[in-house]
Amino acid sequence: QVQLVESGGGWVQPGGSLRLSCAASETGFSIFHMGWYRQAPGKQRELVATITSAGSTNYRDSVKGRFTISRDNAKNMVYLQMNSLKPEDTAVYYCNRWIITPGNTLYAWGQGTLVTVSS
Repeated sequence: QVQLVESGGGWVQPGGSLRLSCAASETGFSIFHMGWYRQAPGKQRELVATITSAGSTNYRDSVKGRFTISRDNAKNMVYLQMNSLKPEDTAVYYCNRWIITPGNTLYAWGQGTLVTVSS
């Protein structure tokens, strides 16, 4: 059973920055594709950014140019640098596997970390 622990969220004014971290308990983490997801109140969880085991990244259109996903395989960590934050970025942010291959499954969801962007 793999545990995921997200951290780094908080309150920030529009235009501000936050860096989120995701710690995975699994040795051999580097083989998996990973993603950051977010869920705003009353809305469905959505995929924000992905990073493959090889380090290739992709982003949701609404965050392109503002967010950067990265990973440190030696530390079993995934990061999300968020700049130029907007109120619509307010959500609970989660990390998990990014599933491409049919038959693979997500890890259990962690608690997430809350990002609140407001003036």
